[in-house]
Amino acid sequence: MTGSLTHFDATGAAAMVDVGAKAETHRSATAKACVVMLPETLALIRAGDARKGDVLGVARLAGIMAAKRTAELIPLCHPLAITSVTVDLAPVGDDTVEITATVRLTGRTGVEMEALTAVSVAALTVYDMVKAVDRGMRIEGVRVVAKSGGKSGDFQQE
Repeated sequence: MTGSLTHFDATGAAAMVDVGAKAETHRSATAKACVVMLPETLALIRAGDARKGDVLGVARLAGIMAAKRTAELIPLCHPLAITSVTVDLAPVGDDTVEITATVRLTGRTGVEMEALTAVSVAALTVYDMVKAVDRGMRIEGVRVVAKSGGKSGDFQQE
């Protein structure tokens, strides 16, 4: 474990971290998630035959929009001036869509929550767009795989 919990004050009450004295640095975070589905469902997505349209394109946009609104969704997150969000969705094998989001900014706090929110909402969007044909889909492996910048330094998941 690296350090103490920062979102609590001296009395144990939830509190927003004061980042005013921190130096602005270039920061980035990358998160991943997977949506596991029936092979027939992924074939439908690959062919572009889903009734609701371009599943991967819509999910990409949903992920980008979600990253930008993270502070509205997660209590105690700071509203951030994000400079870049990329969300990539790629079929893997015959039954999985892998989602990767990278968020960047120059600021006083990291963007891990924004990257996690992006992959989560993109995965939920994939589910929503094809749930009519596959209610058994699973969203798995939501995690931060890399981060850079800030006082705590760099992190890379092995």
